Amino acid sequence: MSIGFRWTTASVAQANALLLFAGAIAVIVEAIRRFGSPHEIDAAGVFVVGIIGLLVNVGSAAVVGRHAHSNMNARGAYWHLLADAFGSLAVIVAAIGTAVFDVDWIDPVASIVISVLVIFAAWRLMRDATSVLLEAVPAGLDVEAVTDALFAEPGVEAVHHLHVWTTGSEHAALSAHVVLGETLTLHDAQLRAVELKQMLHDRFGIDHATLEVECHACDDDHVHAVPSEPAHRMRHEH
Repeated sequence: MSIGFRWTTASVAQANALLLFAGAIAVIVEAIRRFGSPHEIDAAGVFVVGIIGLLVNVGSAAVVGRHAHSNMNARGAYWHLLADAFGSLAVIVAAIGTAVFDVDWIDPVASIVISVLVIFAAWRLMRDATSVLLEAVPAGLDVEAVTDALFAEPGVEAVHHLHVWTTGSEHAALSAHVVLGETLTLHDAQLRAVELKQMLHDRFGIDHATLEVECHACDDDHVHAVPSEPAHRMRHEH
């Protein structure tokens, strides 16, 4: 995936999150206003409309949700549909409350509760999109553990220039220089790199790894360090 496309995907996801924020805040403001001036509703008609809206939005969300785990924009659309489904649920609750208990405050209360849930979802979407734009280390991935795992592999003498970041598909990507302590043919070195990539995929879920296999460390290893995180380092076996 190109850098431009990755940034565009993340930017669109941020826009989706902002729309979710704005919609939820608008609903909360309107719900608070309705506490002071409640409206009479036709409970039966509102209930039927709410049921139809709930079924349509839940069905659509179920279809989109199959891809929401691996795509931020699909997740944004998913939460838009869920927000609409929650709105229909609030309508149903309001209709039942009016018909059974003859109270008019259930509707705004349900709207506020559901809007708060949508705000939390929008915050997570915004956080994930920002992580992609900043090329941050994926949440839950320990860079130090990744480095140690590479260094612990047989024949690996050093690991340096290691970078881990989040891609537009929200998968982890890695690049690193790996120094092998034994003399290998080009073919054998490539096979060893494939084995290391498979280990990174199996243990850490890193789908895209670029490994530069070397027979000795670079001369400028000591200048590559990031104070904010242990993402770049070199270790030697003594």
